[in-house]
Amino acid sequence: MSVFSHPDFDQHENVHFCFDPETGLKAIIAIHNTNLGPALGGCRMYPYANDEQALRDVLRLSRGMTYKSAVAELPLGGGKSVIIGDPRQHKTEHLLRAMGRFIDQVGGRYIAAEDSGTSVPDLRTMALETKHVSGIADRQGIDGKPAQGDPSPATAYGVFVGLKAAVKQQLGSDSLSGLKVAIQGLGNVGYRLARHLHEAGAELWVCDLYAEQEQRAAEEFNATIVKGSDIFSLPVDLFAPCAMGAVINADTLPMLKARIIAGAANNQLWDETFDARLQERGILYAPDFVLNAGGIIDIHYERSGYDAAKSRAHVERIADNLSAIFERSSNEQKPPGDVALRIAEERFVLKTP
Repeated sequence: MSVFSHPDFDQHENVHFCFDPETGLKAIIAIHNTNLGPALGGCRMYPYANDEQALRDVLRLSRGMTYKSAVAELPLGGGKSVIIGDPRQHKTEHLLRAMGRFIDQVGGRYIAAEDSGTSVPDLRTMALETKHVSGIADRQGIDGKPAQGDPSPATAYGVFVGLKAAVKQQLGSDSLSGLKVAIQGLGNVGYRLARHLHEAGAELWVCDLYAEQEQRAAEEFNATIVKGSDIFSLPVDLFAPCAMGAVINADTLPMLKARIIAGAANNQLWDETFDARLQERGILYAPDFVLNAGGIIDIHYERSGYDAAKSRAHVERIADNLSAIFERSSNEQKPPGDVALRIAEERFVLKTP
């Protein structure tokens, strides 16, 4: 299939296919839009089933970054990169350095950061070959604790404060005490979100690819472990997708009993039609590219002279952004995702004279 006729191609400015025979690196760098600034987005490593799956993911993720930065009012465009491979088996220093060289060839139009399957040390290894990486500086995090560039704490905190806005909108309460939450995915962000929710008094049900993460959450947060697709059909108040995208689809939508969808994963909906389908079922969807912007906000402040207080205040505006989107959605009788997309486009689409 041609990239230009791919259903997820959306006027992307550049798509780079990267292959290094020495290390076996296979990767794709996608730059969606740079109208507001350089395209900043994570470098993901994942054992995709095939090249088509990887291409679909990087096209969707890079587009989402454009909208994420625009709604968050950041001077950044949207880009993303994916490395095809199992991060627990195939990641090597030489492979990461090869990826750094490919990022460098793009000349600063794309800036890489941490993502699923990559870590701050991985990005520091790439930085041996390119200056176009971010989220790797030692500093104080938004939580006041020492941070090594990891955007996960800011992402999780942003999801938490935004989630509370969704709960207030849908359930009419500021309190999360006793809230029943199902979390799919306990990676760097999902686990931190679970901690925030546990400390706020929520009851948790969790699932993850790795049993040790599930057991850890059970021990630390008194979470109930759920296996596989059972996570979708739980009679909970809120479902938080925090793993891969496209989890709200034709198979899972009929299973949902939660009244709110609010999580950290990118591209949670199979396609944009599911925004309206959720609304028809009375389920409030917090648009993921609005909710999970905390990490890129924090990285922006690292790049521009880090100030933890300013970064935290900007992350907390995620709740205000969502409240405004929910209000406009109600007034216009349009799905919240559609409203959020139009707000972003009003900011990043260049108007012709």
